[in-house]
Amino acid sequence: MVEAVRRGQSQQQVARDFGVSPATVNRWVRHAHGQRLDRVDWSDRASIPHTTQRADATLEDLVLEVRSRLRSESDLGFFGAEAILAALQARGVEPLPAERTVYRILRRRGVLDGRHRARRPPPPAGWYLPEVARRRRELDSVDVVEGLVIKGGPQVEVLNAIALHGGLVASWPGGESVTAKFVVECLVEHWRQFGLPGYAQFDNDTIFQGTHAHPDAVGRVSRLCLGLGGPGVRPAARAGLPGGHREL
Repeated sequence: MVEAVRRGQSQQQVARDFGVSPATVNRWVRHAHGQRLDRVDWSDRASIPHTTQRADATLEDLVLEVRSRLRSESDLGFFGAEAILAALQARGVEPLPAERTVYRILRRRGVLDGRHRARRPPPPAGWYLPEVARRRRELDSVDVVEGLVIKGGPQVEVLNAIALHGGLVASWPGGESVTAKFVVECLVEHWRQFGLPGYAQFDNDTIFQGTHAHPDAVGRVSRLCLGLGGPGVRPAARAGLPGGHREL
């Protein structure tokens, strides 16, 4: 369960898949917080049923009958699992099935109207650069936040940088406008203090790329990165990355 949550599935979905309550999933997620799964003490974990008890055919037929009646007669147009369960309760059906059981019957009989969205785990951070995706290289993502306004004062722009894996962050208020010269000064100071990343990622703003009027010209920030070279920041043979980013 914890592994499924860490892969990106919601706790509600994991609870449904394993046939347990969301509280149970949340308890084990919190129990394993900050630990590798192979190092977590699972000695007191509750047993998880590997099979679920299937409702008998009589109950399944009754559920379908109630659904059909609700679909044609319900004033509000409700004929899902919750409405079916309420109708069964009004009829005095005992034992009353759980709402999840009613839902499973509808799904098993193929009468659900909605389609399930396939939930797939996201790609690893930096997937477009193999070395970064494997955590062998760090990537600093740099961008400018524009349009910030201080009450009673001028508009402010802020230059931000964040390391993809290490989470190292930095922000530099640039006054009313961030310039390429200001970016170079900030990056030189930042990298001199913390070391060079394997890659630096920027968007297609002219502050970083240089003027678009001369496509063959290399901007001040690009020249800085190319000039550092070596094992640090170096050119990457990929442009037009997701979000309009370039890497150097």
